[in-house]
Amino acid sequence: MPEHLEVRLPDDVRLHVDASGPADAEVTAILLHGWTLDGRSWHRQLDDVRERFGDRVRVVTYDARGHGRSSCMALRTATLAQLGDDLAAVVDEVAPTGPVVLVGHSMGGMTVMEYAHRHPGHFAARVAGLVFVSTTAEGHTHTVYGLSPRIARLIRLAETTGAGVLARCGSWRPPHALLRALRPSIRWMLFGDRCDPADIRLVTSAVAHASLRSIGGFRASIGAQHRLDTLTELAHLPAAALVGDRDRLTPPPCAESIAGALPTTELTVCPGAGHMLMMERPDEVNGALAAVLRQALDRPAAERPLSGAGDGPVAGVGTPG
Repeated sequence: MPEHLEVRLPDDVRLHVDASGPADAEVTAILLHGWTLDGRSWHRQLDDVRERFGDRVRVVTYDARGHGRSSCMALRTATLAQLGDDLAAVVDEVAPTGPVVLVGHSMGGMTVMEYAHRHPGHFAARVAGLVFVSTTAEGHTHTVYGLSPRIARLIRLAETTGAGVLARCGSWRPPHALLRALRPSIRWMLFGDRCDPADIRLVTSAVAHASLRSIGGFRASIGAQHRLDTLTELAHLPAAALVGDRDRLTPPPCAESIAGALPTTELTVCPGAGHMLMMERPDEVNGALAAVLRQALDRPAAERPLSGAGDGPVAGVGTPG
């Protein structure tokens, strides 16, 4: 059974954290969920890591601020910059020593990039591997929702306008009745050719637990982020990038540009899959994660990151940049 933890941030936001495995494991894997989702997104990965690696790997998931079982936050902190600071704080709190492998889906992958950008010394001292799942380093550059560019621009305008309204709705949560009505749209947007009914129920439940402030507030930051230059500084790390060829939010050019910036990246394009690869193609995601974990575990002990040394205590937590 996972251990339930709470990380309290300097601005009094409380993050819900689940951890499995010994605190002194050889490597800690931290899995970061996407926008409007929560840590439950990774349920098909948690058991697989435990079966493959046993006590050698500690697995951590957490709900980002304003999502899942974590508390809501001030609107000004609904930024990727803040999420990067939050990740640095989580690393210090739940994995204070030893190497860390970071696994990010969608907004979670962008959070990893922001951590690397804002805390380069801290990142270099701790991180031993990266897995990017259905994410981008180029904001909404490649996002056309699988439609013509003209229609995509209209959808983006409506989406960003609606996001601004939602961002001002505070800690309210989406009504369950509305989400049930929107389930076909959620299925179209997030999944590819096949969708297990249990997965769409889990995704709908996650959205129901996200505050309207987080649903609307993070949209501007997500659309504007550009971190390819940051990735080029991480070329020494073992890495993997996965994408579905039916992904309407982060289509294959997003993963291809990540692989171009990180030459060591193993790029996997999953035919017929959409945005929720950890659910739609768990075998591919599990295999890529296992390969990066093995490389982190196989590094000579003298070469492994050991502690949070680098740029000292995490700076800027609670202050968006």
